Amino acid sequence: MLDIAGELHRWAGQGREFAVATVVAVSGSAPRGPGAALAVDGGGTVVGSVSGGCVEGAVYELCRQALADGETVVERFGYSDEDAFATGLTCGGVIDVMVTPVVAGAPWRTAFRSALSAVAAGGPVAVARVVRGPAGLLGGLLLVRGTGAYEGTLGGRAELDRTAAAEARAVLDTGRTGTVELSEDGSHCPGGLTLLVEASVPPPRMIVFGAVDFAAALVRAGKFLGYHVTVCDARPVFATRARFPGADDVVVDWPHRYLRRTAVDARTVLCVLTHDAKFDVPLLQEALRMPVAFVGAMGSRRTHADRDRRLRDAGVTDRELARLRSPIGLDLGARTPEETALSIAAEIVAARRGGTGAPLTGSGTPIHRAAGGERRAEAAA
Repeated sequence: MLDIAGELHRWAGQGREFAVATVVAVSGSAPRGPGAALAVDGGGTVVGSVSGGCVEGAVYELCRQALADGETVVERFGYSDEDAFATGLTCGGVIDVMVTPVVAGAPWRTAFRSALSAVAAGGPVAVARVVRGPAGLLGGLLLVRGTGAYEGTLGGRAELDRTAAAEARAVLDTGRTGTVELSEDGSHCPGGLTLLVEASVPPPRMIVFGAVDFAAALVRAGKFLGYHVTVCDARPVFATRARFPGADDVVVDWPHRYLRRTAVDARTVLCVLTHDAKFDVPLLQEALRMPVAFVGAMGSRRTHADRDRRLRDAGVTDRELARLRSPIGLDLGARTPEETALSIAAEIVAARRGGTGAPLTGSGTPIHRAAGGERRAEAAA
């Protein structure tokens, strides 16, 4: 739902009634994962998607029905072997979709609107909703802020709300969407309730070191992927806003000094494009010892070998060096800055999602990977 929270916040501010369909579970191959959402307002306007087109028509009708009767429902969609044209996912997967009406008199409407406002404000928040359980609790919503404070209710039980808030806060720390199993009395025994917890956190950071022409193309690719992109270079003549209008920040400083004083986390991506030892070596000494998701450096094979030797001489260990992706990027035969940026962006996505970078044609590897690939990549970091 959070992927369309901006539009829903606008609808709520205009006093519109609407129904939200959210993917709450996925089995097998499916175009979109848990949290993907589609909404329909009272006038029939649609925003978002739950399947990339396969079942949108049927979900639209479910939303219209929810607006009419005020009932929250969960519907399963999958492929029909008997009728390939039946409503279902032609990719062979199965998705469960919960449809929730946000209308006058709905018990969770106030909390729902508070959640949309909190997401629009940009702070770290989690939204927990009951997606499996008794009909009276289905759709119940709890807004959990980064401080741990919460509002709303999953059904009026204080202990359940307290436990759910603590679990949602833990999911928020990961910055991902996930499910939590609880009992109706608020204990951690699974089986009674399933909560879908969606986390809204600031975008991950991409820091590009080296104000070169390849950096300008990588800034555009990074923004396209949803990163907050910073360009850093010690040379003020090159590190200018005019050269990098798409960057969120342009910093003039020695790269290693800037990296020491800036905030990074397990989602941060560091791309070193200077291929100049006086910048790269002290910078990579810092970067390879930080808990970031990705560290890559540009340069030829010869540049890499020389940089590797210099880093070893500076005391960087084999384990630390194993984290360095150099030469940065996948083998696409890239030539232009834009092609090179695509190559780098592709490697970043593969590292984040646990992909191989191999062609899908004839490979037999899964097209849609589980979130475990991302967790493994970040754990390795």
